[in-house]
Amino acid sequence: MTEKENQNPAPSGSRDPATILTDHKIKVLLIDDQAIVGAAVKRMLEPETDIVFQFCQDPTQAIPTAASFQPTVILQDLIMPDIDGLTLVKFFRVHPQLKDVPLIVLSSKEEAVTKADAFALGANDYLVKLPDRIELVARIRYHSRGYINLLQRNEAYAALLASRQALAAELAQAADYVVSLMPPPLSDPTITTAWRFFPSAQLGGDSFGYHWLDENTFAVYLLDVCGHGVGSALLSVSAFNAIRSQTLPDTDFHSPDRVLAALNNAFQMEHHNNLYFTIWYGVFDRRTRELRFASGGHPPAFLISKEGTLTKLMTNNLFIGGLPESAYQGSSVTVPAGANLYVFSDGVYEVDPPEGSMWTLDQLGEYLLQHKMEAGEDIDALYLKMQDYHGQKILEDDFSMLAVHFT
Repeated sequence: MTEKENQNPAPSGSRDPATILTDHKIKVLLIDDQAIVGAAVKRMLEPETDIVFQFCQDPTQAIPTAASFQPTVILQDLIMPDIDGLTLVKFFRVHPQLKDVPLIVLSSKEEAVTKADAFALGANDYLVKLPDRIELVARIRYHSRGYINLLQRNEAYAALLASRQALAAELAQAADYVVSLMPPPLSDPTITTAWRFFPSAQLGGDSFGYHWLDENTFAVYLLDVCGHGVGSALLSVSAFNAIRSQTLPDTDFHSPDRVLAALNNAFQMEHHNNLYFTIWYGVFDRRTRELRFASGGHPPAFLISKEGTLTKLMTNNLFIGGLPESAYQGSSVTVPAGANLYVFSDGVYEVDPPEGSMWTLDQLGEYLLQHKMEAGEDIDALYLKMQDYHGQKILEDDFSMLAVHFT
């Protein structure tokens, strides 16, 4: 229901991804073949109680040691036996677990060419060993802070992705539940039905149904709650069940205007998180072929005769839940044999293309005049047309259409 978005605050129980981020320690791994260098760096860092230090004297074990220790910064000598320091830099930068860990290369002298080669291979910093303790600690903290921020950003993104996946699963379950409530297609000597419900990416508040009130009168209805999400779907299901089970107090369900008035009294938006809904409700009497109907803020239903005459069925009433004790008016029409009734949500025609104008109600009417919707496959064809028009597989609002053929 694109024109009736309802903005509600986030649920009080929702979790900020920042609340689940890991408190990473600063962890320094020194790779140097000289034990004296390892002892010197260890002494430099001992006063820093929040820094964890590990020394690797065998450069051939640098990669597995780093993978196990998971440092936030690596200090690495450039001149070592068994493996060239620049080659080891390359190994770190292609390792999937270590490629983003800040790497400070240590050299015995300041050489512009060596420094340039180290940076070109992916080193983050260059120090002549051994630097002053204050400078070393400052650089360790600076690079570790940037890496920890990266880790926490990745954690936040993973948490957000998991949350969205969980929400998508919940929405899919909600959509399946809504569909499970809808009646199976009806094949009766006087009435046959077909319908399709395609939820939007966010799941709106559409629901619809039909049932026999008695052996001669047939009720058909479709409602559309404002907004999207589980809250809208829950209100839609509540109203739907009140109609289907005929539990509205003191209500004659043969009288559409009384049904809308009862719904309005039962579902005032101030008691339902400021959510409201539109509805089209009709009752067909197969003895007289009279269709009594009422709509509250809803698009008109289309009654199309077999000769191709289209009649818009709508009454000028307020949506459901707006004002207490609102008056609702009904109307009626005689249904000719062979006619089709189409009841739908605005998501069927309020479809935006990538460029250009939104599809209109009149365009929908023209389409239905040319294409009878007497089977679910016919409605599928219209949905495919709207997908092509929108340029995306999922529409912005629920697509709900109910077709009733009066034989």
